[in-house]
Amino acid sequence: MAERLLIRALKGGKNTKIVILNGKNITKMPSVLEKLPGLKTLYLQNNQISKVCPEISNLTQLTALNLGNNLLEEVPEEMKYLTSLKKLHLFRNKIHRFASGVCDGLQSLILLNLNNNQLTWIPQEISRLKNLRCLSINHNQLASIPRELCFLENLSELQLNYNQLVCIPKEIKFLKKLRKLLLSRNNIKSLPEGLCNLFNLRILDVAGNVIQMFPPGFQDLKLREFYCEGNPLFLKQPVSAIKQEDVWSLQNWKISRNLQLVPLRILICSYKCFYQRNPNIFGIAQV
Repeated sequence: MAERLLIRALKGGKNTKIVILNGKNITKMPSVLEKLPGLKTLYLQNNQISKVCPEISNLTQLTALNLGNNLLEEVPEEMKYLTSLKKLHLFRNKIHRFASGVCDGLQSLILLNLNNNQLTWIPQEISRLKNLRCLSINHNQLASIPRELCFLENLSELQLNYNQLVCIPKEIKFLKKLRKLLLSRNNIKSLPEGLCNLFNLRILDVAGNVIQMFPPGFQDLKLREFYCEGNPLFLKQPVSAIKQEDVWSLQNWKISRNLQLVPLRILICSYKCFYQRNPNIFGIAQV
């Protein structure tokens, strides 16, 4: 079946734009793909491919490549020659490293999916993916992320669920276009104050970490969805702030079920604050 589909594609020559070979038990990427220089989309997911053929470097017009659910052990070096590539899916492989220089040529990439792999680190060179908008590395083994990742100024979605992260770089404040940040099921103890400067952030998921309190300014985020169940939140009897601009309402946030209070580190300005009753804000007072 795979051979028949390839023959049909080869007959189209330069006019062939899409090749779909999902679930064909392919163990080796077909080298004849180099004869399809006009190819735009290549789907090879659900196969047994362990290496990318060198000939793929000729597919300079390729914009979408799906190699999900194969046997790759690295983000292949050959990818750097795919200068038009916009979407790269490498989920459910055995990837534990990035080949040297692989980020150099992927200047057009807007989506990178590395879910369900074995990555323990991300190279600093990730910052070279200047047009990246969505980066998903769920279900890996990351203990940290490099500060260089925070210089991806066009990034709007970052997914790092189910890793082993213990902290987030303070440089996250530079991700000004970030709208969706998923950090659930890690070992994060606290969030950096710089996160409160992400005024385009709309969805934040930090469920299943070890967070006790949220940083000052957290109430200023314009979130639409916020999830924090499964954290040992430091909850005490609420008190109120006297400053109107400090009033924090969760009415427009979709929040974790059964969440009634969110502990926020905030300055209580005077004793008057304790006697000004307002149900929309609380603080944790240290005395």
